[in-house]
Amino acid sequence: MAASVLSMLAFPESFTVTELLMASAVFCLVFWIIESYTQRVPKGLKSPPGPWAWPLIGNILTLGKNPHMALAQLREKYGDVMQIQIGSTPVLVLSGLETIRQALVKQGDDFKGRPDLYTFSLITNGHSFTFSADSGEVWAAQRKLAQSALKTFSVSSSPSSSSCYLEEHVHKEAEYLIQKFLEQKGHFDPFRYVVMSVANVICAICFGKRYDHENQELLSIVTLSNKFGEVVASGNPADFIPVLQYLPSSKIAAFKDLNEKITNFTQKLVKEHYKKFEKGCIRDITDSLIEQCQEKKLDENANVLMSEKKIVNTIIDVFGAGFDTVTTAISWSLMYLVAKPEIQKMIQEELDMVIGRERLPKLSDKPQLPYMEAFILETFRHSSFLPFTIPHRKIWGDPSVFRPERFLSADGTINKALSEKVIMFGLGKRKCIGETIGRWEVFLFLAILLHQMEFSVPSGVKVDLTPIYGLTMKHAPCEHFQAKLRS
Repeated sequence: MAASVLSMLAFPESFTVTELLMASAVFCLVFWIIESYTQRVPKGLKSPPGPWAWPLIGNILTLGKNPHMALAQLREKYGDVMQIQIGSTPVLVLSGLETIRQALVKQGDDFKGRPDLYTFSLITNGHSFTFSADSGEVWAAQRKLAQSALKTFSVSSSPSSSSCYLEEHVHKEAEYLIQKFLEQKGHFDPFRYVVMSVANVICAICFGKRYDHENQELLSIVTLSNKFGEVVASGNPADFIPVLQYLPSSKIAAFKDLNEKITNFTQKLVKEHYKKFEKGCIRDITDSLIEQCQEKKLDENANVLMSEKKIVNTIIDVFGAGFDTVTTAISWSLMYLVAKPEIQKMIQEELDMVIGRERLPKLSDKPQLPYMEAFILETFRHSSFLPFTIPHRKIWGDPSVFRPERFLSADGTINKALSEKVIMFGLGKRKCIGETIGRWEVFLFLAILLHQMEFSVPSGVKVDLTPIYGLTMKHAPCEHFQAKLRS
């Protein structure tokens, strides 16, 4: 009976497994192509303008290795609101300060979500409040708890000194960093020492301890942070072409390995804190979150705000945010200082005039050091090390020129209106919870380093300031960096 039916339909009487699989694959491919061309736009609306997209891969080839530059060029043609396609997924791209403020600040509730990407699901098993697609009440309450704990153990006054916790930690690590610089004979790459010093500050805030610069466990995590950025910077192809999730990928494998290392590192420290935890003796952020967990505080819908699992996830978020941006800012600053020795000299003259040589800089000196602050703002602006903060001519006039003076008013103070156009910590509901801490930390590290040391490269060596694309864009390694104590 079956044979006669097949004969009537002009199909062969039997198919091999290979033929069936090939037919299924072709059907899926055709279906996928049709779907990728089908615009999922609500009736009565139209898609924003944007470039033509290839089937299956979308605009991946157009974006290339430097998506931020490609998008800046596309903006010239399609305007501040455009649509591109990555794989078969439409992506809305916003440009221009006012457009971005409109979306993230004025319409913050509409734009506070995160895309539900495959790579994001690999970070703390999809429970990161930084990368999770969740943006509901539980997410907001967890973020608020983390922000409160971070503030308590950073900008609050330390009982052991007249300064805040952050200032205490940075002073200690900056002095240790100076010693590490002085131990290096001849020229060297400073990044490896900077990243460990900054990581130690966040370790002190989160865990109440610091690590030696040769500690292999911490070193393996912080030195692999670039791999993290490579994967999540603007989405991995596997995020937009689902079939790639099932194919071998060295980047995804390294990403999973790094996340596992960070999780194991944090879990071990949280377990140690549980063993030594004393109610009423809260030493650091981890203790603070354990206290919240034990009190079983609930939100208005009776959800537990801080479970044991959430403690680890929250600490990982705070730890990750606490060293990468600050490390990158300090490292870029050092590159500009050796590339522009005349600017380094002007900063040091200001430090000597305001502080003298008898003591180290403090956070309270910040308002009296406008040129130092202008230099940091110009480093943020010119390097644009967060890849989608490219400086535009419309705002800056001469965006390619490194000129700290642009941020100074006629009376020598910081031009507040202009400084607010430098956005390095985000806007709106997802704004970085550690912005104030990050700015203070960058300032204090650099002030102490420049007060005590002089940085240079050998005569004739040109510093490569070409950014390398990632979640935060790094400069090329600078093996010719030199450091010595100021005379």
